[in-house]
Amino acid sequence: MCAACGIPTHLADAEALAPTEAQPAPPATDPPTGPPTGPATGTSGAPPVAPPPPRFAALRNRDSRPYLFGAALAMMADNVEHVITYWVLWQTFHSPALTGFQVISHWVPFLLLSMWFGSLADRYDCRRIIQAAQVLFMAVSATWGVLFLTDSLHMWEACVLLVLHGLAGSLWGPGEQLMLHDFVGPAELPSAVRLNATFRSLGVLFGPVVGSALLLGLGPTAGIFANIAFYLPLTLFLFRTRFTGHTRDRHSRPRVGVLESVRVLREIGTNRTLVSMIVLGGLGSFFVGSSLQTSMPIFAHDLGAGSAGTAYGVLLFANGAGGVVGGIVLEATGWVKPHVPAAVISTAVYGLTSLSFALTTSYPLALGLLLVGGVANLASMSIGQTVVQLIAPAADRGRVLGVYAMSANGLRAGSGFTVGLLGAVIGVHTSLGFSAAALCVGTAAAGLHALRGRRRAAPADAEAGAE
Repeated sequence: MCAACGIPTHLADAEALAPTEAQPAPPATDPPTGPPTGPATGTSGAPPVAPPPPRFAALRNRDSRPYLFGAALAMMADNVEHVITYWVLWQTFHSPALTGFQVISHWVPFLLLSMWFGSLADRYDCRRIIQAAQVLFMAVSATWGVLFLTDSLHMWEACVLLVLHGLAGSLWGPGEQLMLHDFVGPAELPSAVRLNATFRSLGVLFGPVVGSALLLGLGPTAGIFANIAFYLPLTLFLFRTRFTGHTRDRHSRPRVGVLESVRVLREIGTNRTLVSMIVLGGLGSFFVGSSLQTSMPIFAHDLGAGSAGTAYGVLLFANGAGGVVGGIVLEATGWVKPHVPAAVISTAVYGLTSLSFALTTSYPLALGLLLVGGVANLASMSIGQTVVQLIAPAADRGRVLGVYAMSANGLRAGSGFTVGLLGAVIGVHTSLGFSAAALCVGTAAAGLHALRGRRRAAPADAEAGAE
């Protein structure tokens, strides 16, 4: 049984890759797959068991540490661009339709292209793929700056740039996850995924702060040009690291094509655990997703905080802050292990806190629910992504992660319908309540699906062990 994901039929790479006649020992030049192990203490000939990785293992790793900080800066730059461009677009066009398109253009590329971008990550050097995404981010920022400077911005140009920005984000995702696996190996992968999510949450939190400062201090034109500098540390670091996302690979790289993608989808469909994790990620995104942030002015008004001011800002800040605090606490304590039951429970907690937030009339209680929901959402996403990485076939890891990104990120566009548009008809409190209840029901169904898969796999695993 894998100690990381709790799946009876899965062995973590560090356990499964012991030298055999069918699989030779890795060459000495390969990077280590985890912390060093001590000598065997028994006489049974069993391989030594590696000690658990230390707390904040990915930060202690000199290869992954620069990436985590660079990714946080790049994510902050992503959100700085949102702050500046969204303000200019509203001041220029005063178009509610364009405001809706801003959300759609950001998430639909994840829905449509994540699997193909995962295929690229499986096939090619992930350093160059991530750098291409960062260059596209910088090119979009520079183009915004030129259009602001010349006062020649048209709506069609804004739509094109918004789509390109969304494409850059979806291109970045699968390659990033393969790089994390390559940096630290399977033993420290849970730490790397969790800390990467935490650092990204930090970028999301500080993006509006820095973006507002640039907007007020330098103005939109100089501010958007200055924002380009935040993408540079990650881009330059990727020239320096020797990791490509594939240095631990011992397989031929699959070709990029429709038939390969169909094959991977069929294989995913036969694995109940993979299906459950992908469904869990999609449920949270589709039914709640980004709707809490976009609907927060309504909730703030109904809670007596008004539509602006400190009380509203604290509500808006609380959910993201919960993700940061939760990531740090989970990493420091190791309370929640990356396995299927933990992913199900954390997703259920996220659904329950969202449901309670929709129903409460107490501002302090609402604030606490947002904090707890932020912790649960980060735990759910990081655990789900870790489990998917650990059990995905190495040759198809990028494609499988691309499917997960389609669900966990691409379906965020759906929350605009389940909460936003439905809320315009029946009220946002009611629509969020129904959506959160649906999330809880769906989570229970996904958990039962995974549990049945584990029960069916257990007898086969016992028979294999007896042989």
